Amino acid sequence: MSEQTNGPAGPTLGELQQRLTDFAAARDWQPFHTPKNLAAALSVEAGELLEIFQWLTPEQAASVMAEPDRAHRVRDEVADVLAYLLQFCTVLGVDPLTALAAKIERNELRFPAADRGRRGGGDQAG
Repeated sequence: MSEQTNGPAGPTLGELQQRLTDFAAARDWQPFHTPKNLAAALSVEAGELLEIFQWLTPEQAASVMAEPDRAHRVRDEVADVLAYLLQFCTVLGVDPLTALAAKIERNELRFPAADRGRRGGGDQAG
């Protein structure tokens, strides 16, 4: 895919989803873009992102973007994870921003700010 931005903020989520849909359609990949296959691909790409950090110390992990080669790998894997997530959402008709907003609201109720003393940060996605 070519570099393309729409204005200073870049493309919208909907525009990116449409580009991914068009990209897959131009290659006749839609039959393979089932929820199961996309969820599996998403998991694989998330694993590839994790692999970059696998043996790093916390300090090394915190500075990973200072190394050009690793930073490039991180950006590529983030893009792959997001691409498969957006394709997954498109296939199932899930609005990812609405889903995230609803989940944040539920987590704000489950984990009130008054509980700051609790350890963790654990299940942000809950």
